[in-house]
Amino acid sequence: MITSFQNKRIAGVLTVLPQNEIPFEDEIENYTFQPKQTLRLKKIMGYKKHCIAADSTATSDLCVVGLKHILKHNYLKPEDIGALIVLTITPDHFVPHTSNIIQARCNLSTNILCMDIVQGCAGFLLGLMQGFLLLEHMADKKVVLINADVLSHKISKQDRNSYPLCGDAATITILENSPSNEKIWCNIYMDGKRGDALKIPAGGSRLPCGPKTAIKHDAGDGNLRSLNNMCMDGEAVFQFVQRDVPPLIEETLVYAGIKKEEIEWYLFHQPNRFMLRKLAEKLEIPYEKVPMDIVENFGNPSGASIPLLITADLSSQMMTKKSLCCLSAFGGGLTWGAMIMHLGGMDFCEMLHSNL
Repeated sequence: MITSFQNKRIAGVLTVLPQNEIPFEDEIENYTFQPKQTLRLKKIMGYKKHCIAADSTATSDLCVVGLKHILKHNYLKPEDIGALIVLTITPDHFVPHTSNIIQARCNLSTNILCMDIVQGCAGFLLGLMQGFLLLEHMADKKVVLINADVLSHKISKQDRNSYPLCGDAATITILENSPSNEKIWCNIYMDGKRGDALKIPAGGSRLPCGPKTAIKHDAGDGNLRSLNNMCMDGEAVFQFVQRDVPPLIEETLVYAGIKKEEIEWYLFHQPNRFMLRKLAEKLEIPYEKVPMDIVENFGNPSGASIPLLITADLSSQMMTKKSLCCLSAFGGGLTWGAMIMHLGGMDFCEMLHSNL
């Protein structure tokens, strides 16, 4: 699907991180591999530390901390909210929906559209698309877009494939109509045939969680995980990103009539530094235009990775100037998408550490 929007903007972004930062070295003994072998990954992948929520922390807890902070500091008034969209693959419950839980805990009006969308890595782009569509019908109301996951709860701590790179976070992005007349170009693809490359086998109606699904087994590569845990085929994901994402971005640039060199920042989903370097090389764009330090400092927070990147690396710039950016996300589904838009002139762009 390729399309465009106009007269829309991101007014502000807030990231909420859990307090617990765990250094990579502290978890080496979790794995069945030799410590020396595991330490090599630190340099190759860019592992340093990651932010992990407490076992008792639910997805909505991080979201509520963030939204209350925004309301308290008058970045947004409750009466200005027209819709609350939550994209997550770790909801508090199947029912009630996480968006409704946040609405209740923040004491928001019942005259607000609450919507949950199940989407992981590409959740920010999908949420932006949905938010921009809703703004067409909201006049001066704003859309609160939340991307949040406590994915560490769904990954085995003995899975060296996935656990070192995972991180927990919530991001809150405020969308609004704008008289700026600037255009936004968007392009997204999905392929369910390759969906098993990223999968949590148990927990849904196909295979409910139970004592048997909780038993950990060697996956055949030395990593221990259960059917309740996320399973990632790292090689398949790597090949997917290298093969499918570059032509998607090229197609989006052509559609927008914009040259590659005109883009100031390429803001990509953050799988790991190694994969992002290879992607930049494939696209023939300089590393300096592709921030890639999120996994080493925070972990990969699924759909929250691009807004986390914005608040971590570009917060001061987002407040003072506008930049032409290419956003791209790819992962679960499989889903891959790109969006070209001007970012900047925001009312706020902050990072908040919670005690959760």
